[in-house]
Amino acid sequence: MRIIGVYEMNIKSIQKFIICLVFTGVSFNANAEELTIIHINDHHSHLEANGGMDINLDGESTRVKSGGFASMVTKINELKKSHPNNLTLHAGDATNGTLYHTMFEGEADAALMNLVCFDAFVVGNHEFNNGDNGLVKFLDFLNDDECKTPVLGANVVPKKGVSALSPKNNTDYIKPYTIIEKNGQKIGIIGIVISKKTKMSSNPDKSTLFLDEIETAQDYATKLKNQGIDRIILLSHFGYDNEIELAEKTSGIDVIVGGDSHSLLGDFSSFGMKSSGPYPTIIDNRDGEKVCVVSAWEYSQIVGELNIEFDNAGNVISCAGTPHMMLQDSFKRKNSDGERVEIEDGYRDAVYSSIKVNPIVSIVEPNNEANQLIAKFSSEIEKIGSTVIGEVSENLCLERIPGQGKSAICNVSETENNGSDISNIVAQAFRDMSNLSDIAIQNGGGTRVDVVSGDYTLADAYTLLPFNNTIVELSMSGLEIKNVLEDALDYALSPDGSTGAYPYAAGLRWEIDSSKPKGERFMNLEYKGKSDMSWSSLNLDATYTVATNNYIASGRDGYLTFGEISDQGRVTDTYLGYAQSFVDYVKKVKVINKLPLSEYSTQSFK
Repeated sequence: MRIIGVYEMNIKSIQKFIICLVFTGVSFNANAEELTIIHINDHHSHLEANGGMDINLDGESTRVKSGGFASMVTKINELKKSHPNNLTLHAGDATNGTLYHTMFEGEADAALMNLVCFDAFVVGNHEFNNGDNGLVKFLDFLNDDECKTPVLGANVVPKKGVSALSPKNNTDYIKPYTIIEKNGQKIGIIGIVISKKTKMSSNPDKSTLFLDEIETAQDYATKLKNQGIDRIILLSHFGYDNEIELAEKTSGIDVIVGGDSHSLLGDFSSFGMKSSGPYPTIIDNRDGEKVCVVSAWEYSQIVGELNIEFDNAGNVISCAGTPHMMLQDSFKRKNSDGERVEIEDGYRDAVYSSIKVNPIVSIVEPNNEANQLIAKFSSEIEKIGSTVIGEVSENLCLERIPGQGKSAICNVSETENNGSDISNIVAQAFRDMSNLSDIAIQNGGGTRVDVVSGDYTLADAYTLLPFNNTIVELSMSGLEIKNVLEDALDYALSPDGSTGAYPYAAGLRWEIDSSKPKGERFMNLEYKGKSDMSWSSLNLDATYTVATNNYIASGRDGYLTFGEISDQGRVTDTYLGYAQSFVDYVKKVKVINKLPLSEYSTQSFK
């Protein structure tokens, strides 16, 4: 009889059978051990609330004020109180992105993070933007507190005695894992950072090695299992799609808390927002066991709450949770004059009601202590940052790859053909400020925010261009320029690359067919010099001077041909500051306008 086969199942098979049933909604273990993981990622020095996002509330588009680190502190404290058996985790890219990092080099971020006192933090790729020395500066700020947050990165191997990260040992600053005891149970937390992207798109020391993410994660999961640690969390800055692949290819890892891809998980459709997948995303590993994968979007706007049940053997019975989007009590809609104003009482009550019925969104009062810390740093920024340097005539969309839909203020239809408004303007600025240049090339990831109409300040410029780069000039043939563009696009479209590599240019335009193989994607490549009145085909045999930032000129972000030319000595550093050059350009033109479509580098994209 077939039913006898059930009695012939071994214990592990029965456990797997029960777990499978549980993940379909049936629970068997009344004595399940519960653990709550409270997590954030990719806050990128965004300490203040985002006041420029529109969501659907009560059926109408509403301008909200979302997130901010002070609100995150409040929400994390609430979750800690309601779930005593918890872990608080940060999945990397804490720094780089606003003036709070540019001016304070990690001090402001560290001060706010120490209010939370995370149980573990994994370094992200952008933590290496200012080299190993820059990362050490931030980690020293982070460790200058009684929290002493463990900093993880199992696949990061700084060279002992060479890198500032390892003056004596490879683990002086960054450890492969930490073991934390909760409710009498030991939990292993392994950290990994995306390898190729960090090496190519950030600025670590050349001597610092980055190992394969999947192999490293498996190696340390096995080591911890052999130590008797049967509850294992991977704290990952590897990107959502990569983390799903990792879950499928490994064993022994129970939970992946991720970052890097800025993925919005959970059902936000009622608010008019598109997500990348469910929260949590449940994946079968190579042994057929369940792995819970989560991430918490970006820029201090969401705190993730993942509730996990383990059986006595450390197997995951179930996982569920909530990505908490935090709003402040500010809701604006356009009036009859087209101006955004705070909505009135009746409409406000309807908005409150629409928020109450969906637990993924809540109104959160910012933590007072965190607010005071932010105010301390912002007052120093305001002294110089509030200086108006020009005017923006209309909203300028930020996009990486045309039609990607990453802009917070523009519909995808506005970017699907030509890509980013502001990235094209930045390229124009760099060509203008580099007197010798014929062409300027800018990576899409080098510009960081949408630009809204109105007064444009010094702080706005440094938020747009937060990196400590300079403008360099390279002597290149037309063919080498074409090869650079093909390199950049290939890296932007690669699963283990970065969409931030997508190229924008001044004095150069093209059409792209992304379905074609590398080397054939750029068509109708045309050039127009500074004094030319019309466009003509780029001469592949002619020599041009190309202005770009020193970061991609070194071969970073997939710009390999740039790197080869720099290695040959065909590069001159102007020592013009990246952000300061844009400031000087804005002061010069006084008003920033959208370019004519004929001047956009991408003329069509498919």
